[in-house]
This record gives sequence, C-alpha cells and structure tokens, in this order.
Amino acid sequence: MADHVDLVLEQWAAQRPDLDVSPMAVIGRLSRVTRLIDTELRRTFTAHGLDPASFDVLATLRRSDPPHRLTPAELMRASMVTSGAITQRLDRLESKGLVTRMPSDVDGRGVYVTLTDEGRALIDRALPDHLATEERVLSALPEERRATLAHTLRELLESLGDTTTPS
Repeated sequence: MADHVDLVLEQWAAQRPDLDVSPMAVIGRLSRVTRLIDTELRRTFTAHGLDPASFDVLATLRRSDPPHRLTPAELMRASMVTSGAITQRLDRLESKGLVTRMPSDVDGRGVYVTLTDEGRALIDRALPDHLATEERVLSALPEERRATLAHTLRELLESLGDTTTPS
C-alpha cells in the first residue's frame, strides 16, 4: 500500500535523482496528517458552536486551577499566538458570555480572563467529544505505537526549541 507522499518521492527520484528527498517522507506526511486531523477536529468543534481558537482558549482556562482565571499574557503563551490574536479571541468569547475580563486586584493595569459558568459548561460538553475524535483518528495505531510516536514527536519538538518547564 502506498500514500500520496510515496508518489511524490517517486516522482522526485525520477526527476532529480541527484537529491536526497527523504526528509519529505516525514515532513510531507506530518503536513498531510495535520491537515486531515484539523478537518476532523473542526467538525467536532463546529458541532459545539466553536472554532479551534475558541476551543483552545476555553480549554486553556478550564485546565488551569480554579477559579479558571489567567491573564491575557498567560493565555498568549499557552496558545503561542500574538497579543492581537488573543484580543480577538477574547472579544468573541466575551461577546458570547463564555469568558469575562476583570481588572486585577493587584495591578490596576492588569486584567484577568475568567471562564464563566456557561463557558465551563460548554468546554465540559465539548472535551469528551474532542477526545473521542482524537481517539478515532488514532485508532489505527496500537497503544505501543502511539507512545513511540508521541515520544518521537516530543524529541523533534524539543530539537526545534519547543520546550516548557513543567508546573
């Protein structure tokens, strides 16, 4: 059995046999898998009236300690997007009543973003469906292969500087 990347590699081997195109075997497959997974996840998010960005913010707040409150800067770091993108996300979520922004008690210039009861209920409904989608997407891989893949991808991410300090 072959996939689309096998065809691309075969074509390059015929057209440019002087080049080592083996990195495409990994990068091409990662790119294709990412697109396919994103499509599946979007279906799940849409069923809950969410998009990936909204799910990301709600999930980040939900997995933080009660009262499920973070600063916009903390949200930005957790989602690795620009401050402008976070502001847009928060504006959308706040207009839907899923988060609130309140001034900091400590720093008059600071703001805290807090998950509302409605936001918490929504993410609590969406998360099991999200996990079921991820399980379905990975169902072709036995647990041992999943663990190996997760470890290998972690090594790749770390080599590219994507690291964090555990809390």
